[in-house]
Amino acid sequence: MTPYEVIDPTDLYDMIDYFYERVAEDTRINHLFPGDFAETSRKQKQFLTQFLGGPSLYTEEHGHPMLRQRHLPFTITQYERDAWLENMHIALTSSRLDKDVQEYLYERLKLTANHMVNA
Repeated sequence: MTPYEVIDPTDLYDMIDYFYERVAEDTRINHLFPGDFAETSRKQKQFLTQFLGGPSLYTEEHGHPMLRQRHLPFTITQYERDAWLENMHIALTSSRLDKDVQEYLYERLKLTANHMVNA
């Protein structure tokens, strides 16, 4: 079974909305986002649905994620990475997602966040 098969997508989407509420208020990283957090949240929902083994929503609408390439226009240092991960950790641990899914997703997202560092 994939992680997506054991979660309630509503719980995942609520976690993502909470995450972006936090990011919108976080002056360490909110300047990295286009200002439309609703659209950013929508894309993150598509991506994480796909990432966790659900339907390929992100790829169907936007093509291959190419995360590093999509993030290259932004200066991302360890500082921004750590701020992003801190907000994600709080959102995950505050969510209704199963603890095992929280831990799995956070560990995978740490790898992705490390890959996004470009400065």
